[in-house]
Amino acid sequence: MQQTQTDIAETTNGTIPSLVHGERMTRAEFERRYHAMPPHIKAELIEGVVSMPSPVRYEQHSGPHWDVITWLGNYRAFTPGLGGAAEGTVRLGDSSEPQPDAALFILPGHGGRVRISVDDYLENGPELVAEVAASSIPLDTGLKLQMYLRYDVQEYIICRVPDHEIDWFVRRDSQFVQLAPDQDGRLCSEVFPGLWLDADALIRGDMAQVLSVLQLGLATAEHAAFVSRLNPPAS
Repeated sequence: MQQTQTDIAETTNGTIPSLVHGERMTRAEFERRYHAMPPHIKAELIEGVVSMPSPVRYEQHSGPHWDVITWLGNYRAFTPGLGGAAEGTVRLGDSSEPQPDAALFILPGHGGRVRISVDDYLENGPELVAEVAASSIPLDTGLKLQMYLRYDVQEYIICRVPDHEIDWFVRRDSQFVQLAPDQDGRLCSEVFPGLWLDADALIRGDMAQVLSVLQLGLATAEHAAFVSRLNPPAS
């Protein structure tokens, strides 16, 4: 079998090559190299292409990211049977391994399709993923959107921070379409009953209002019925 340049480099110096932004590879090769990188390095594999994001700014990313996690975390706290993850690795097929800013999913023991591998990674598409986008808007609205659609993510939220906009996509057959607000201007999940969002409040960082609207959703009969479905009485 003919050796690749990577094989030759490893044979020569005994090291594993570093990941390079834009490089193409399989998920197995990506994991092998990623595990050898310094622990502070973050990288994703999006449809076979390595993506290594730039340093994270506060107003453009880490602050809004915190708010999204707070909103989803409060929903999970009152919805037993769900799991949540922040920047957790998700294995998707043989060519993708993203680390979405947030993921919300039904736990395997409660009927969910996500699996937790023996080495503690998420596998298969979570029901909902969210990305906070500034410099990454082209990636999040392009390749990542197609990737999440391909791997059966049901709802995909993109917080486009510079644009002061939130895109909430829901799966319709084989496509993502924008979720329309209800008559009160709220965005209401179709997968997670009671997961309500005042998008304008989230954009301006008014978390008291965000959580107030969420509490209205959590108090609905639909949310109570969902919790009952996730946690049926023992026979």
